[in-house]
Amino acid sequence: MSKKLFIETLGCAMNVRDSEHMIAELNVHEGYELTTDAREADLIMINTCSVREKPVHKLFSELGVFNRLKKEGAKIGVCGCTASHLGKEIIKKAPFVNFVLGARNVSKIADVVHKDKAVEIDIDYDESQFAFKDFRSSGHKAYINISIGCDKQCTFCIVPKTRGEEISIPADLIIAEAAKAALKGVKEIFLLGQNVNNYGRRFSGEHDKINFTELLRRISAVEGVERIRFTSPHPLHMDDEFIEEFAKNPKICKSMHMPLQSGSSEILKAMKRGYTKEWFLNRVEKLRAMVPDVSISTDIIVAFPGESDEDFEHTMDVMRRVRFEQVFSFKYSPRPLTEAEHFTNAIDSEIGSDRLNILQAYADSVLDDLKLTHLGKVMEVYFEELRSDGYVAGRSDNNIMVKVKGSEEHLGKIAKVKITEVSRMVQYGEILA
Repeated sequence: MSKKLFIETLGCAMNVRDSEHMIAELNVHEGYELTTDAREADLIMINTCSVREKPVHKLFSELGVFNRLKKEGAKIGVCGCTASHLGKEIIKKAPFVNFVLGARNVSKIADVVHKDKAVEIDIDYDESQFAFKDFRSSGHKAYINISIGCDKQCTFCIVPKTRGEEISIPADLIIAEAAKAALKGVKEIFLLGQNVNNYGRRFSGEHDKINFTELLRRISAVEGVERIRFTSPHPLHMDDEFIEEFAKNPKICKSMHMPLQSGSSEILKAMKRGYTKEWFLNRVEKLRAMVPDVSISTDIIVAFPGESDEDFEHTMDVMRRVRFEQVFSFKYSPRPLTEAEHFTNAIDSEIGSDRLNILQAYADSVLDDLKLTHLGKVMEVYFEELRSDGYVAGRSDNNIMVKVKGSEEHLGKIAKVKITEVSRMVQYGEILA
C-alpha cells in the first residue's frame, strides 16, 4: 500500500506552488499519495506563511491539533517561510515535529523526510535550475515560478529573510514548463514571483538575459496558452514597455495587482518602497488610458509607524482616485527580522483599527457600485472549478469571479456569459449559446 500525505498550505500562491513541488517529489521518489484526512496520513506537513502575525500563531495551534489526531508512527513536518525564520525554535516549542524545511529548500523534501529533527533553512540555497517533478492541483491553471527570493528592502517585510536574494529562473525552463502544461490541456498560465516585473535582474550562471516583458511575449507564443496572469508586479518596475505589452497582448489577462501599501510619499519612503504617490497614480492613469476595463487590485497597510492623519488621508485620496476592484488591507503589525520592528513611533492600536475600518468601508462601497455595472454585461469566462451546489465557477479576463449552473463538461472551457445577478465578490450568469 502507498504511503499517505496530508498537506496544509497557508499564505500566498507561491506557497501553493511550493506545495505542489513537494507533493510531486514525495510521490515520485517516496511513493506518497495525497489524502484529505490527516488521521490516515503517514506524513503531515504544514507549508507556512510569516508575512503577518496570524498565520504564525495559527501554526502552533494547528501543530497541536495534528499531533493529537495523527496515527501512530506518522511524521509531522513544518515547511515554508515560518520554517525559514524560526528554524530550530519550532522543534523546541513542538518537540513532536520531525523536520523543518525552509522556503528556499523545497527541493530537499525527499531527503529530509528521512532525517529526524532535521532543520534545513539555508536562504542562500539556489533552486533556480532544479527540475521538479510534475504535479498540479488544478488541471486548468498552471502556476509557474519565474523567480525565487526578493532583493527589495521594504522595512515592514520579512520575505527577503525567509526566501533569500532574488534569482530569476532561466527562460527556457519556464517556457518548457508552460508548453508541458498546455499539452495537458491547461489554457491559463499564472506566473509567480515576489516582484515578477523585475525578472531578469539576476540569473544563476549563463542564461539568456531577458526582461519580464520579453518573457511575456515568449510565453504568449506557446501553442495552447490562451491566458496569462501574474503576481505580483512592483509599481517601481512598471515601465512604459511593460504597460504597453500588457495593453496590446490579447493573451495577457486585463487584471493588475499593484501593491500600493500607502498613499503617502513620506510613508512610502519610510517603507523603502522606491516610488511616490505621484508615480503610482501616473502608472494607474496610463494603464486605465490604454485598457479602460482593466481591473486593479492592491495591498494597503494602515497605521505604519509614524503615519499621521494627513498620511492616512493621502491613502484615502488614492483609494478615491483609483477605485480599486479589490483591496487587501491590514493594520500594521511588526514582523521579526525587519527594520520597522525597531521603529519607535508606533501608532495607537485603536487609531489603527479606526483607520482600517474607514478604508475597508470605502472599499466595500466601491464594490457595491462596481457590481451594478456588471449586470447585463457579457463576459468571457474560463471555467476551472466545480462547486458542490450545482455551479461551475471561473474568472473573466479582468478577474471577475463568475458562477453559472453547470457540470464537469464546462471545466477547462472559455464561454461567453451574460451576468444576471450580482454581488460584491461573485457574479452569477447564464452561458450564451
